Order: sequence, then structure tokens, then C-alpha cells
Amino acid sequence: MKLLTSAATAALFVLVVPQVVNAQDLGSNFRRDRNVTVRDRPRPDYEAKGIKSGGFTVYPRVTGSVERNDNIYATSVAEKDDTIWRVKPEVAVRSNWSRHALNAYASATINRYADFDTENTEEYTIGIDGRADIVRGSNLTGAVQYQKLTEPRTSPTSPLAAATPVEYSLVTARLVGIKEFNRVRLTARLNDRDYNYDDTRNIAGGVLDQDVRDRNEIYYGLKAEYAVSPDTAVFGSILGNTKNYDLATSGRDSDGYAATVGANFEISHVLRGEIEVGYMDQSYDLPIYDDINGLSTKAEVEWFPTQLTTVTFDGSRTIEEAVATGSQGYISNNVSAAVDHELLRNVLLSAQASYGKDDYQSIDRNDKRTGAGASVTYLLNRNVGVVFAYTYLKQDSSGAQRGSSFTDNKLAASIALQF
Repeated sequence: MKLLTSAATAALFVLVVPQVVNAQDLGSNFRRDRNVTVRDRPRPDYEAKGIKSGGFTVYPRVTGSVERNDNIYATSVAEKDDTIWRVKPEVAVRSNWSRHALNAYASATINRYADFDTENTEEYTIGIDGRADIVRGSNLTGAVQYQKLTEPRTSPTSPLAAATPVEYSLVTARLVGIKEFNRVRLTARLNDRDYNYDDTRNIAGGVLDQDVRDRNEIYYGLKAEYAVSPDTAVFGSILGNTKNYDLATSGRDSDGYAATVGANFEISHVLRGEIEVGYMDQSYDLPIYDDINGLSTKAEVEWFPTQLTTVTFDGSRTIEEAVATGSQGYISNNVSAAVDHELLRNVLLSAQASYGKDDYQSIDRNDKRTGAGASVTYLLNRNVGVVFAYTYLKQDSSGAQRGSSFTDNKLAASIALQF
């Protein structure tokens, strides 16, 4: 399905690509597709047809938006507001094959501030992904993506001294293999992420060096699932990682893992999800940094009170990389809830709330974040849709080496054209 839909946290459109059921998956004990979320529900009258080209279909789209932000620098003093104009052209190419799959996509986001042009940025994404169907119950998927991005001012890792936004490139590669043996499914994965940050200006007019943040992260893991029934499976998973910084002076090279057990399920037409819990540990090469370890959790549960309403709960506890001087990393705790409701076939209402807490290691700093948002999506026809959205974010940072504390409100409107 190609559908103009909304996210509660941003006035942007998401192109929902049709989920084609692979012939290998028919009769699988691990399918969890009895329910369809409000966002994923087919709406044939409002889906882009695309442009057929041999065994592929091309989906072009352009989105224009205007946003009013009352605190563009995410500060607690001398707050500045501005109007931001955005244009996002993009194109996706998808194969129409009965077996195997090959997709490509590209997009750009041009951000222009009405009053503070030093915040102007351009972002780019280009990527390709595919799936090779080997035998029944067995496939191999892979993806490669390049992005040129801007770190949001509201990010907990955004440097306080930056006079202009921090820009960086991110190259990601992913390889996943799945093999199903009746009630048993094995999934092996390998991910590679390469970060390269650009230097920026500091508030004193000098250069703010960002080379110490350049790094490569490799993740590798195995997940073994056992189908207790066609609706429920239990699993064990281990995901290891190696993180190497380009500059030895960063002192944050490390190795780690997260070992978890859990279950995925689909209960009638009411509830589905996946919950896992376990232990995580990150060990650092520099002796002055202690290991970070403790409880690891991850959960996503979808509740379907009616066919027109989807409620999603998410939660996680992970170890993240720190930018703060003297800290090797922090434990990030996050929970959120979102509601999507289909008021009419072409009118979708969304709302969300979130809470997060970051506990920094080796320094005296704790961050707490509270977020909320709401949006309305109106699909005029298969080619045009509009979104109105409001988002709220509050961060309280405490401790001797605290970061930024701020409150940020955004009101945005978007219009998207797709073909």
C-alpha cells in the first residue's frame, strides 16, 4: 500500500509500502498478521499507483511543510523562535517479482529558517535493499544506505557550545539470514554503522572539533525462536558489538553484548507484540572507564480495542554513546504510548506521549525528557494529503556536569504530492 499517513511527532508523511506475503511464509508458525494497524490498513482510493517500468514500480513524491518552533536552539535562556520551511523530494523503486525482491530509494530534505539562516541545512538519503528467497522458510536480506544528516538541537548529544548545527554522514549496511524449521526459526544478523562528523563553529567563533566522535560500530547476533503455538513463540537472543573510534584520544573504544529471552505473540484480534528482557554489558579499553552493565529490556505491544483504533506501547533500556566530557556512555530508559484512530476512511487522528531518562556514567549528570504530540492527517485523494501536527518536548538536565534544560513547542503543517 502506498498511503499518505502521519506520525504524531512530526508533520511529515510516511510512504507505506505494500507488505507482500512471501509464498515461503504461508503456513508459518511465526506470522503475526492477523491484525492490521490503522496506519497499515489498505485504502485503495488513496494509494499512489506509481509508474510501472518493467518488473519495477517507481513512486515519486514531494512534501512541503512549514513549522513554527518557539525554541530553535533548545535553551532555557534567551529563547529564539523562528519559522522553518522544508521541501522534501523523494523517489522509491520497488520490484514486482513473485520471488526475491529489490528496492532502491533516494530523498533530500531542504530546511530554511526565516530569520536565523545559520541554522539552514540540507539532508540526503540514498539506499538499496533486497531479499533472496533461497528455499521454503529460508531467505537472506541485505541493505546499504548513505545519509547526510543534521543533529537536532534537542538531541542529548548535541554540543552546548555549537554555534551552528552539527552535520554528519552515516553509512549503514545490514545482512540478515533467516531459516525456519517447522517450530524453530533461527535469525542471524550483521550490522555495520560508520559515523563521520563535520567540525562546526563554537559560540566564541572558533572551530568546534567533532573528529573525536567519528567511529565505526559493528553489531552481530543470533536469535533462536520456538513456536509454542501458531500464535506464540519464545526466544533467546544474543547481540554483540564492537565500537572503534577513529581517534585513539577519544578513549571510548569498547566491546559489549546484550543477552535476552522473551516472547512474541498475537492474542486473538486484540493484542500482539514482542517483549524481551536480559542482561547487557559494555567493556571499555581505557582503564579509567568502568564497564556499564545491568538490565536490558525491549518491548513493543500493539492493542486493537476496535478495528478503527490502534494503541502502541514501546519501552527500552539500552547503553548509548556519550558526547559529554569524562563520560564513556549512558544508560537510556524510554517508554512511550501512541494512539492512531481512523475517524473517517481518509481522516486519521494520532496522539503520543513519551518519557525518557538518561543516566550518565563517570560524571554527575542525569537527563529527563517528557514528550507529547498530536496530529491530523487528511487524505484528499490518492495524490494529495495534508497533515497538521503539534509536538512538545521538555528536557531537565541535572548534576554538576549537566547538559541543556529546555522546553520546545512545534506547530507544523505539511502537504504531500505523490504519484
